[in-house]
Amino acid sequence: MSTKPTTTDLEWTELDQRAVDTARILAADAVQKVGNGHPGTAMSLAPAAYTLFQKVMRHDPADPDWTGRDRFVLSAGHSSLTLYTQLYLAGFGLELDDLKAFRTWGSKTPGHPEYGHTAGVETTTGPLGQGVANAVGMAMAARYERGLFDPEAAPGTSPFDHYIYAIAGDGCLQEGISAEASSLAGHQKLGNLVLLWDDNHISIEGDTEAAVSEDTALRYEAYGWHVQRVQPKENGDLDPAALYEAIQKAKAVPDKPSFIAMRSIIAWPAPNAQNTEAAHGSALGDDEVAATKRVLGFDPEKSFEVADEVITHTRSLGDRGREARAEWEKSLAAWRTANPQRAAEFDRVNAGELPEGWESHLPVFEPGKGVATRAASGKVLQALGAVIPELWGGSADLAGSNNTTIDKTSSFLPQGNPLAEADPYGRTIHFGIREHAMAAEMNGIALHGNTRIYGGTFLVFSDYMRNAVRLSALMHLPVTYVWTHDSIGLGEDGPTHQPIEHLASLRAIPGLNIVRPADANETAIAWREILGRYTKEFGKGAPHGLALTRQGVPTYEPNEGAAKGGYVLFDAEGSEGQSAAPQVVLIATGSEVHVAVEAREQLQAAGVPTRVVSMPSVEWFEEQDQGYRDSVLPPSVKARVAVEAGIGLTWHKYVGDAGRIVSLEHFGASADGKVLFREFGFTAENIASAARESIDAAQR
Repeated sequence: MSTKPTTTDLEWTELDQRAVDTARILAADAVQKVGNGHPGTAMSLAPAAYTLFQKVMRHDPADPDWTGRDRFVLSAGHSSLTLYTQLYLAGFGLELDDLKAFRTWGSKTPGHPEYGHTAGVETTTGPLGQGVANAVGMAMAARYERGLFDPEAAPGTSPFDHYIYAIAGDGCLQEGISAEASSLAGHQKLGNLVLLWDDNHISIEGDTEAAVSEDTALRYEAYGWHVQRVQPKENGDLDPAALYEAIQKAKAVPDKPSFIAMRSIIAWPAPNAQNTEAAHGSALGDDEVAATKRVLGFDPEKSFEVADEVITHTRSLGDRGREARAEWEKSLAAWRTANPQRAAEFDRVNAGELPEGWESHLPVFEPGKGVATRAASGKVLQALGAVIPELWGGSADLAGSNNTTIDKTSSFLPQGNPLAEADPYGRTIHFGIREHAMAAEMNGIALHGNTRIYGGTFLVFSDYMRNAVRLSALMHLPVTYVWTHDSIGLGEDGPTHQPIEHLASLRAIPGLNIVRPADANETAIAWREILGRYTKEFGKGAPHGLALTRQGVPTYEPNEGAAKGGYVLFDAEGSEGQSAAPQVVLIATGSEVHVAVEAREQLQAAGVPTRVVSMPSVEWFEEQDQGYRDSVLPPSVKARVAVEAGIGLTWHKYVGDAGRIVSLEHFGASADGKVLFREFGFTAENIASAARESIDAAQR
């Protein structure tokens, strides 16, 4: 947060207005050139985006990833030109040719903003409402980061104080995810969050009266937000001075997120296209673009017209940005001097490094003892929480079941919350029963940087989260999903709560690593591997989903092969107990591994040398070189059985033509988990029978 007194007076010159109108023309020209896109919103929002980028935000085009910067999220990602034109004008690395290449192969200006692809883009947006939740997550992370490094500083005086600004449209606020996230933001009193609503009353199907009649501003008041309405100028254009004043008033309310409703006219000032649904998602047409240029005083015969004095004026932001960053670095230096230990911690966290020796704190579980992997995960989190302060997270109201409480005495809750463990900088997040928003908020937390986030719910509810999980993978974000109750083993709750298709469905998401450990020690190794794989470099990180059991499973000796995704848990033996070439390989994950081990014992007793492969992560296994994979699954052994209490879609490539899959190709039922495993064929006897069938098939 700014340490300077705010003012409601906006300095606005003719050059500023010309720059805004230039952004409008550039948006219209870019869509017209490629023949598709969303020009109308970018045209009407130009004053708001320009005011934020040029007059409000603390950022530096020369260092888009500067820790102390304000963040901007364009939740209405279809209006990507709203952002691209400002990045061009401000000098973030886009040039006129990039706008001319809008929506074309290899350009820096794809149809929707993509994190890691274009400098200055803070998150990948497109699916509506995701950006709202991302912004909430960023605001949460900013508060937690402050708690890590400068908790005693007075409000507005810390180098870790900054703001999150977001622009959302009607579509964003109709999506349920934004309601979930906005509810949590109000509850958390995130005073560092400012959300601007483009209230233009138009969606793809026309006037929003066709689908919406609620008072959105009152809804946000009910969420606990500070709400303002900004009226347009008499001509219908957004009023930068009124908007600037509203933002300053928003920043003066430290204990509430702020919602600013901006009444706008889509495609303003296009003479015929303004206030029409056609302007939302279609090119205006040559005649309308020319007419708009005449209205704004541009040459209708010229395309992508930018006056030298305009670009010189807007790129002076570079000088202001450098000054702001220098001022911030000065305050950071003073903080370093006063807080040398915290400064060392900040440098470690900012570099993406974990504390020295953190692995030694991982628990090792006694072999033979039955432990649910969800319980083992909880013990890992509590052990690591003591030594990795940047690790935090929680659950969608299922902490007692997910075992995601890292610190029972410290809940991330604002001042004034009645719970005894409430702490604005607490470790444990209570996301509430809001799975979809939780996943997108986790993305925002990861994008903000300087913390490591996890969040839990039942595996079956990953369906609610899927779009945000997909974006985690698309952005290579190191978020960790803790999904428990991972099979029919959860029992009597029945088919509505028993995941069947979920493991295969999640494995279908490119870049998402699913880890389903067989026992407590595999769970500890999985956590170690997940945290150790963290990277700040875009394209190298990955989200992980832990699929954990409700029921207890036998514990085996720790095996480092778990970190490779698949390994030989028990190898084949000859009649005298000596090592032997396997006649059949049993591949299993999670709670089915111990059943495969029991089947091996039966087969070995019958003289069939049998290998058991535990494969907690198909994705990690596929990363290994061919030699290692062949050592685990010898190509010469055609008799194979894969065992997983879900659909068998994952396993066909591993078992081949002669193989068999013991899977569940239908929904579960309400009964004790042990009964369901028996009735649905997840028994040692059935697996052994499938192994004999596979051996016969391989010999034909």
